Amino acid sequence: MTEKPWPAMSIAQAHAALTAPGMPFEMEERSIRGVPTRVWKNAPPTLREVFLLGRGHGDRIFLTYEEDRASFEAFARATLTLAKQLQADGVGKGDRVAIIMRNLPEWPVAYFAAALVGAIVTPLNAWWTGPELEYGLTDSGARLAFVDAERLARIEEHLHACPDLQRVYVTRFSEESAHPAVFCLEDVIGPVNDWAALAELPLPDVALDPDNDATIFYTSGTTGKPKGALATHRNIVSNIMASGLSGARSYLRRGETPPLPDPDGPQKATLLSVPFFHATGCFAVLGPSLAAGAKLCLMRKFEAEAAMKLIERERITSAGGVPTIAWQLLEHPERHNYDLSSLETVSYGGAPSAPELVRKIKETWPKSQPGNGWGMTETSATFTHHMAEDYLARPDSCGPAVPVCDMKIVDVATGAELGPDQVGELWGKGPNVVKGYWNKPEATAQTFVDGWVRTGDLARIDAEGFCFIIDRAKDMLIRGGENIYCIEVENCLYDHPAVMDAAIVGIPHKTLGEEPGAVVTLKPSTQATEAELRAHVAEHLAAFKVPVKVIIQRETLPRNANGKIMKNELKKLFG
Repeated sequence: MTEKPWPAMSIAQAHAALTAPGMPFEMEERSIRGVPTRVWKNAPPTLREVFLLGRGHGDRIFLTYEEDRASFEAFARATLTLAKQLQADGVGKGDRVAIIMRNLPEWPVAYFAAALVGAIVTPLNAWWTGPELEYGLTDSGARLAFVDAERLARIEEHLHACPDLQRVYVTRFSEESAHPAVFCLEDVIGPVNDWAALAELPLPDVALDPDNDATIFYTSGTTGKPKGALATHRNIVSNIMASGLSGARSYLRRGETPPLPDPDGPQKATLLSVPFFHATGCFAVLGPSLAAGAKLCLMRKFEAEAAMKLIERERITSAGGVPTIAWQLLEHPERHNYDLSSLETVSYGGAPSAPELVRKIKETWPKSQPGNGWGMTETSATFTHHMAEDYLARPDSCGPAVPVCDMKIVDVATGAELGPDQVGELWGKGPNVVKGYWNKPEATAQTFVDGWVRTGDLARIDAEGFCFIIDRAKDMLIRGGENIYCIEVENCLYDHPAVMDAAIVGIPHKTLGEEPGAVVTLKPSTQATEAELRAHVAEHLAAFKVPVKVIIQRETLPRNANGKIMKNELKKLFG
């Protein structure tokens, strides 16, 4: 038998075939804020239609968390019950509703309930400290918040400083808050395993449009203060089409016909190891899973052996999220004791990954398809996608842009567009690029230009359209999928009375991608230890931002002629 040539068709040919008129991934052109933009013709218009697609899967299990299980219908009933309560609380179109909790089944209920009444859902990072959460609540002007018990303890003393916040619903809280604005979520929807018994309610009578504001996700900036990326319904639902197309493209690339979805086939299941409060977890996993009828298995905290037990028990077909997770599963000494044969895809993004990782995945699980991709909060998650043979052939690439998106490389100094394999700043355009930053017109004007987002990433694009991220123009590092903006940590160190000079650099880490390291110079006649400086940062910032190592030196930090710290020299200090 003669082997089929690979690739059987180019990326451009595969995309053209999949997006042709009459095909499920057909495209059309729409004007979005005055900019002609390709969009998915058959995408659900808003999150309401995504919710209805999910409800159509009925009694299949949608969410699992420890011993809790909720079907698609039970989830729908809880969501509509909560939406009714939100309207009774006076929440309407355009109001901001914050969600501050770990990955719990209540998270997507709060998210879709708020979306159905036309609110702008504002998930805040559950790892943030009390002051950081206070900033998110006040900057967004959140009128109502959903929290879990841990986050309530963190924000309760800050509620007086959030004048717009009128009501807080707390879930899984065994005590009683003395604060008059705090209410128990279970008093509205009950515990997870009782959701199926809730009354059947109609959809809220709220007009929703694809270009209505839908979410604010915070992404830190080089100023050190987080910026709220304002996304529309169209931005978010674009991920649903992007996730389906990339798999179909792999079949065409190897000369095979993509299979049609089988509604009666075995249910797909995803081990959710990234937070819902990130664009990846919410836009690239939650929405597509709900629409497609896939099961989401949540964990309180990722732990490799517990994850393998879950993969075996729930017959999970997709795992990953960030490279860290893939490495932990691959290298766990007990891996051979568990049946992980159900895995079909192990994909990730959000952090640098070693090229050897893709080869290791294929060796370990030959039937699975490795995958990665690139995106950012400003692109509502997925912008490029890379998987199967393409990823094996170009393990250092993040793949080509999905068909509705355009990429270009721009010379940082001149603004001129560069050619294939030339390195410059990556710019992106498409229906998934957010409107801008919440209440920050100057930052919006600097980042968003005529429908394009300036990503701050240095990259090159080869002749066939595969993107290779080279470095970050922004001073940022990514630790296991979490963005750490160096200036924020540096400013915190500067607040210590003994610190005269400080710089944060990335220390390479096999599974996390990189970790923050600090180099500081102390003021004359002062003393401070590494442990003291790390503790100082931990008091003010989330734990993932705390430097794993602090080098204290008496000489001043090296600077160039412009006075900028030469961080490449400092990286050498960490070996």
